Amino acid sequence: MLRATQSAASTVIRRQAAALAERRSGMASKAGPLEADSGGLATKAHHAMTTFLLVGTPVLFMVPDSYTDGAMNRTFGAIIALNISAHSWVGLNYVATDYAPKISKSFVGPARYLSAGIGIITLLGLGKIALVSPGGIKGTIKGLWNPPPKGDKK
Repeated sequence: MLRATQSAASTVIRRQAAALAERRSGMASKAGPLEADSGGLATKAHHAMTTFLLVGTPVLFMVPDSYTDGAMNRTFGAIIALNISAHSWVGLNYVATDYAPKISKSFVGPARYLSAGIGIITLLGLGKIALVSPGGIKGTIKGLWNPPPKGDKK
């Protein structure tokens, strides 16, 4: 009987010590808005974005230009720009979580800010291309491989 009581008491003490250590290390705190890789929802969203990009991007590029000119091209371009930037933001947060602590534990916070900044810059750049550039994202990508017509050379 005495052993069972001691065993139960030591288990309670170990749990309390672990909870205290967790609170002190900051692991028990809620995920902040910059922690895009924390939780099951973030993982599901990241996988959904990956699937959308895997399916949506080739479809956008394979559809003839006559179907995607105008508002349709801008809309799908903006959706793809949003998905690419969010996908890279979450992915860079995974990298920051895994590799930044190997340099220094205090490097995780700045790495998260950096990944958020890269995501915002990516969104602004691709959004501008999707909404303002002639042909949108599709026209820009095609322009990388197709030479301009003879009369359009600068």
